[in-house]
Amino acid sequence: MTALTVYDKTGSEVGTLDVNVEQLAEKINKQLLHDAVVMYQANLRQGSAKTKSRAEIIGSRKKMYRQKGTGNARAGHRMSGVRRGGGHIFAKRPRDFSYRLPKKMLKAATRMAFASKIIDDEITVIDDFKIDAPKTSEMARVLKALKLDKTTLLIGIEDLNTALYKSVKNIQGVSILPCVDFNALSLLKPKRLLITKAALEKFCEKFAKA
Repeated sequence: MTALTVYDKTGSEVGTLDVNVEQLAEKINKQLLHDAVVMYQANLRQGSAKTKSRAEIIGSRKKMYRQKGTGNARAGHRMSGVRRGGGHIFAKRPRDFSYRLPKKMLKAATRMAFASKIIDDEITVIDDFKIDAPKTSEMARVLKALKLDKTTLLIGIEDLNTALYKSVKNIQGVSILPCVDFNALSLLKPKRLLITKAALEKFCEKFAKA
């Protein structure tokens, strides 16, 4: 059982919260985390890159000069892939890079990524944000009070909150997600995790192993 300090918006300690890390993940499988992150990154690829092959280049197919007797290397036409302006020898084609790992593996990777944040002391728990209207300056003050203003950060909340999303979207390096939408990539990409007490309890309830 790990005791996490709970802070308020001013950066003052207001209590502690016990989290059973072993119930989330008995061990951290780095290979599984790597496989999950690579999958999520592959699924983000647009896959629209395309280059022209020799068959698609318009131009003369006439041999540039005779085969022997010129002192030059043997050459074919100007559309050859070894010449500037010619077609690509292994031309790129639009393709779908996406694939999917089994759900159990992805869920385990999410638990391990979250547990690694706790083990590495890269998590900060806040009692509540209580922001009713979008206010970027107020959110910036909260992050500064928690000493999270100079790092990449994921903010975990219990449920969708439009005011919080609008308050965060203009702060560089800061993203926000409901805790049920966490995955290995979203947790591991930023350096720090800021999560509300309610969201932490909800995450543990949803993802903790029985």
